[in-house]
Amino acid sequence: MKIPRMSAFYLDALKLALQAIYTHKLRAFLTLIGIIVGVASVVVVGASISGLNEFVLDKVSKLLGVNHFMVARMAHNGRMTEEQWEKMNRRNKRLDWTDFRWLAEQCTDCKEVGAQADSGVDLKQDGQELFGTRVAGVTANMGEIEDKTIVEGRFIAPFEVDHAAPVCVIGMDVREKFFHGVDPIGRTLKIRDVGMTVVGVEQKRGSMLGQSFDRHTYIPLTTFQKLFGRRQSLQLHGKANSREEFFRVIDQARVAMRNRHKLKGNQEDDFGLVNVEEVNSEIDQFTGAIAMVVTPITLISLIVGGIVVMNIMLVSVTERTFEIGLRKAVGARRRQIMLQFLIESAMLCALGGVLGLLTASVLSWIVRVATPIPMSISAGYILLSLVVSGGIGILAGIYPAFKAARLDPIVALTKS
Repeated sequence: MKIPRMSAFYLDALKLALQAIYTHKLRAFLTLIGIIVGVASVVVVGASISGLNEFVLDKVSKLLGVNHFMVARMAHNGRMTEEQWEKMNRRNKRLDWTDFRWLAEQCTDCKEVGAQADSGVDLKQDGQELFGTRVAGVTANMGEIEDKTIVEGRFIAPFEVDHAAPVCVIGMDVREKFFHGVDPIGRTLKIRDVGMTVVGVEQKRGSMLGQSFDRHTYIPLTTFQKLFGRRQSLQLHGKANSREEFFRVIDQARVAMRNRHKLKGNQEDDFGLVNVEEVNSEIDQFTGAIAMVVTPITLISLIVGGIVVMNIMLVSVTERTFEIGLRKAVGARRRQIMLQFLIESAMLCALGGVLGLLTASVLSWIVRVATPIPMSISAGYILLSLVVSGGIGILAGIYPAFKAARLDPIVALTKS
């Protein structure tokens, strides 16, 4: 079977390119360092941003739960001006038990509706102190709404909320501080000098941005109101059965609260509504903004690598002047000479892309092992590294290839 002429030409050009690279191995490697560093930088930065996004979303899910929304007196999406905040502060009403019962009755599509209030407290006991502890008064179903995992004991029970029982569920930081090395279940923890029986310990959730998610204590909401007063506005929490029902459930809860507060169609809500999906969207926008700023900066190294490749290809054209003249003398056309050098340049940079990808894989593995941030290189990153590096190789090789194609064969043959 005969190989078509164009296919034979490309095979010959490929062989010549590999031979040229192999003949000058050290020079080729030094040339490729810029491409390797550039591709590795782009891929590692992309994987880092993706991993950071995944890490933060995982933390948010552990903190808030899934398919979960919150109605509170003051809640916003982070893009609010000071004037808007003041307006909300004047307009929004305090939420209380009647609002909670109303939402629980009216939100028929909600899987669960709970309530919570919290306050910061410094815990002191037996000569030990833990500053900045968050004490949250909760209804019994908040464990299910926020998908809490209890590793020792249990969560607060409904009858304990009904009777304002002096019980608590503690976070891992509190356990390590006051009950290190002993079983905390059944022991007493003092909150505002009132003894609370520990009935459960929540799974360690870690920290984010310097804030620990384990320095907290849950007590029945009725007990909380006895200790801290009833004037504090409640947070009302709801949960949908599934992601598909989530936004329908939120709309039903919003309509229910507007009816409760007798708001007309054109009046603004006098309460804040936050859902996990909005938080996730904000995180995506934040990490996307980081990517838009950082990625172009890392691409500069690829441009520098492309310039180095162009210089080396110009040197290669000068060194191989006689070869070019000989090929043209035996019938090679300008287009074929130009394609030969473009293929060599593209292959050189594609090789740099592969080595850069391998370097990025090693760096990502080190980051994944040394930090809690998940680092994964997707097929998109692999395609990006090969396409971008190969594309830069073609662009960098255009001028040297054009220069080689324009050489006069007679002049070239005399420069041996």
